[in-house]
Amino acid sequence: MKILLLGKSGQVGWELQRSLAVAGEVVALGHDDGGDFTQPDALLARIRTVAPQVIVNAAAYTAVDKAESEPELARQINTRTPALLAIEAKRIGALLVHYSTDYVFDGSGSHARDEEATVAPLSVYGATKAEGEDAIRASGCQHLILRTSWVYGARGGNFAKTMLRLARERDQLKVIDDQIGAPTGADLLADLTVPMLRAARVNPALFGTYHAVAGGETSWHDYARYVIEFARARGVDIKVAPEQILAIPTTEYPTPARRPLNSRLVTTKLQQRFGLVLPPWQQGVQRMLEEIL
Repeated sequence: MKILLLGKSGQVGWELQRSLAVAGEVVALGHDDGGDFTQPDALLARIRTVAPQVIVNAAAYTAVDKAESEPELARQINTRTPALLAIEAKRIGALLVHYSTDYVFDGSGSHARDEEATVAPLSVYGATKAEGEDAIRASGCQHLILRTSWVYGARGGNFAKTMLRLARERDQLKVIDDQIGAPTGADLLADLTVPMLRAARVNPALFGTYHAVAGGETSWHDYARYVIEFARARGVDIKVAPEQILAIPTTEYPTPARRPLNSRLVTTKLQQRFGLVLPPWQQGVQRMLEEIL
């Protein structure tokens, strides 16, 4: 099986290079070597040359706040080019795997949303990702869309690394406590992708949209406390005292793009249809911390 991976340099793309290697021949492209989503004609030409059976799209415009001032660029990368990928996948009979986000929802209430919940994005980023999903479904191509949330990886920057750096430098930290979600490792998403695409290629009834997040839920504040106390227990020199990790509401930390307060996603459909178990978020965070500490 020939697999074309797009977005190889991102957190998820980096992990996919590892996980997809066991599934077939992988051709991995990044922005600088033929995978530029702002040059769709060249990208489509590359797809036709590779002639893959599976296209895995881990590329996206993810600068949530910057997207508010760059809506056309965000739409090109998150909507228009994925739409063209889907049309090409339909033409050549390839399966398209695409990653989306909880930002397609407005985050109201406290209930966990399933795949059938109505989308209502609050930001340009969320809107362009929702439009990208719609375009893929409308194309009629074989597809798996995985919606996820709060993605992190050991490679590159992430929330945990930022909190640890600040915890070493400051006497006090203020962290948002009214946004709730599940920190989800890029490695977990990569590891889910392989059995899902294999199963879907055998059973077309499995094509569709799925929520893919780690188990459980937390706030950014409790996530920060967990990370800092884990590091402290392992002898890392932490300056901030536990009682000085203060909880604040989102309103005290304004940003150009609105974030959903409730990022809870129901993963029953994925787990039941594919026979997969999604581990608690703490398990993946521990593994990441052990790697970077």
